[in-house]
Amino acid sequence: MALLEVLGVSVRFGGVVALDDLSFEIADGEICGLIGPNGAGKTTLFNVVSRIYEPQSGEITFDGEDLLTVQAHGIAGRGVARTFQNLALFPRLSVLENVMVGAHSRSKVNFASAPFRIGVRREEARLTQDAMDILGSLGLAEHALRPAAGLPYGTLKRVELARAMAARPRLLLLDEPASGLTHAEVDHLGETIRDLRDRYGLTVLLVEHHMQLVMGISDKVVVLDFGRKICEGTPAMVQNDPKVIEAYLGSSAA
Repeated sequence: MALLEVLGVSVRFGGVVALDDLSFEIADGEICGLIGPNGAGKTTLFNVVSRIYEPQSGEITFDGEDLLTVQAHGIAGRGVARTFQNLALFPRLSVLENVMVGAHSRSKVNFASAPFRIGVRREEARLTQDAMDILGSLGLAEHALRPAAGLPYGTLKRVELARAMAARPRLLLLDEPASGLTHAEVDHLGETIRDLRDRYGLTVLLVEHHMQLVMGISDKVVVLDFGRKICEGTPAMVQNDPKVIEAYLGSSAA
């Protein structure tokens, strides 16, 4: 059964067509790679699903719910979390505090109870333990109390992933998570994504230019070119599709 369904989505910025009648779906528990040349519309789709952009036409449903009726601030509460191409951490906060920011959508403390500290300490303890569990699963527990500033880039990428996981999403959107990582770190990232999927019952939509990572962990791959879907299928099928080779992978992929 599909968890995310994208049906006929089009996005235009003036005369520029960023997404053109895009349709595909992702099954519950699936890792789906979304690839294509720069400017193909991949991040635009992320921004539509995250409710940052409004499409001119089309539908997006998440677990049967019309996602386009949800405000941006309500997306995390619906079970959708994302990372970004560029790091968006708070450098002066500790690693633990950065991760706990991602858990705000699960907090039971509201504007009425917070001034009276009703349940606040218990809630903080629960969210802190959850954040520490996630840090532990990503090998970051030793950095929990250190400020984010000054940590290696590869570590910061894992911190951002941990922050997204703190929202306990069902759908995780990963926007170029391998960018700037070494080959060894990319290999480890692939193992980490699959482990998180299995451990937390995630569905993953992955935008990435690192083809070895995409083809190595994806259950299926969707290929965009100039905002249109040109191919969808298993990694082996996509790698051997003539349209994909011409538009993106190059003749060496044949």
